[in-house]
Amino acid sequence: MSNQPSSFRYLDVVASFFVGILIVSNIASSAKIVDMGISLFSVPLAFDGGTILFPFVYILGDVLTEVYGFKTTRRVIWTGFAAMALTALVFFILGVLPAESFWEADVGNDAYNSVLGGMSYGGIVLASLAAYLAGEFSNASILSKLKVKMKGRLLWVRTIGSSLVGQFLDTMIFILIASAAGVFGWEIFWSLVLTNYILKCGIEALMTPFTYLTARFLKKKEGIDVYDA
Repeated sequence: MSNQPSSFRYLDVVASFFVGILIVSNIASSAKIVDMGISLFSVPLAFDGGTILFPFVYILGDVLTEVYGFKTTRRVIWTGFAAMALTALVFFILGVLPAESFWEADVGNDAYNSVLGGMSYGGIVLASLAAYLAGEFSNASILSKLKVKMKGRLLWVRTIGSSLVGQFLDTMIFILIASAAGVFGWEIFWSLVLTNYILKCGIEALMTPFTYLTARFLKKKEGIDVYDA
């Protein structure tokens, strides 16, 4: 059986969901800040809308690395990076194009810039791209190295351990740059960092059975289990 990417039956499906979820979660991040009225050590647990969905990017990234290896995952990560950059460019172009009069009266550019326009601001674009690359590459590289060292055992330890590092870098870099650029107020900095990190890691930990089942299914169907020695 060939182990070339073109011979895999499900790689394109997993990669497509990876990129699609990445884009949707980034749009949701700029669209709304959620506050459930809960605090931890007097810090309000507010989070951006993308936090609900973004952990699945890491889950699929773990599956890609576990099954297909770091080299394949690296290509998918760069594809996601290009898709994010393209999305930001499209929203920027839409923001500067003249608005139709009825749309302007009903919605208006101010509303657009407050929500979807956030995807095209220099600060949020830089924050998203830098955080994404740092988080995803650290997660994938740590997971692939741990797989070799642990001889493929204890997948849950490897996925959660790598994600604790990757999600920390992603969360801290994203909110730090976005706050410095004025996207988020400094008064909610620690609230966003703490809540985003807890939710992202918590959701990924809860979805560990899904990671196990998906990785096992793909290894069997694809006839591959890469060790990045």
